[in-house]
Amino acid sequence: MRPFIGKDGGAYVLLHKGGDPKDVKNYKRVPVNNATLRYDEWRMLDDAVLKVAEQRLVGFDDLRSNGLVTPLGNAMATTVLTWEEASDALEAFVSIDPVRRGNNDNPDYKAGHIPIPVVHADYTISDRLLQESRNRGNGLDSSNAERAARKVSEQLEDMLFGASATMVYGGGTIHSYISHPDKNTVTLSLAWDDGSKTPAQILADVIAMKQASIDAKFYGPWVLYIPTAYETVMDQDYDTSGASTQTIRQRIEAIAGIQKVQVVDRLPANNVLLVTMQRDVVDLIDGLPMQNVEWNTEGGFVHNYKVLTIQVPRIRSDYNSNSGIVLLA
Repeated sequence: MRPFIGKDGGAYVLLHKGGDPKDVKNYKRVPVNNATLRYDEWRMLDDAVLKVAEQRLVGFDDLRSNGLVTPLGNAMATTVLTWEEASDALEAFVSIDPVRRGNNDNPDYKAGHIPIPVVHADYTISDRLLQESRNRGNGLDSSNAERAARKVSEQLEDMLFGASATMVYGGGTIHSYISHPDKNTVTLSLAWDDGSKTPAQILADVIAMKQASIDAKFYGPWVLYIPTAYETVMDQDYDTSGASTQTIRQRIEAIAGIQKVQVVDRLPANNVLLVTMQRDVVDLIDGLPMQNVEWNTEGGFVHNYKVLTIQVPRIRSDYNSNSGIVLLA
């Protein structure tokens, strides 16, 4: 669904032969019957989509940078992913003679399920406007592609940071950090942007969140997520007496185990999250990168495009319902 017009006027698609998908040498050109866009026009649309995706996917980028990605082969053929959580089992012994027999415990298992939906947004390009852009040499208008990519990116971030679950299907639920039933909670006594809230009180809230994670047997590393209204609070001086030049953000990031403070536009007001960056807490099911696909209607006068991706955050707890997520609210 991504055919292009070559320099010779023929219609082609690029077929991946294997290896690094970013290396153009690993593709071969295959003739097809029809194409609408030239190769450079496809690049303009794709660049617009990727630019938006890279700017907005804060939570997804943190999962990728921590290596918490699970590739999903043939994602279009997978509507539900199933896995097993194992209970703690076995015991180590200290013996002079290794012939002593240990306890041959077998762990218990319980199945987990998560839907694998396609996240998408559609737009169209009129054939007449396409031809006009070529005649004038102004290039293809990519604003609709950017807008569609922005909507897809916002939906993806809502999957991670929204107040409610995204989808229930096939016996599984796509939970956000906030909606997951096993998350740990700490009570927010006073909003961080309240004028009477002191930097020391903000720090005490974060330390209480860290302790809640430790109590649940999750020891970091952590990322602290805050809503947009708290961003400028983080830039204020931690010590107003002038004895220290640290901002509140810098003081929080100096706490052992906290990687960084991240501002999330889609996080509900007065909700702060401390997330353990470990695979048994959260990972990203990565099935299909964000991209454009095309099909024609109205006899070829209307070119339809869909920005789509298959990326699903999987929020997890252990067999005993312990979670590495702490919500301050």
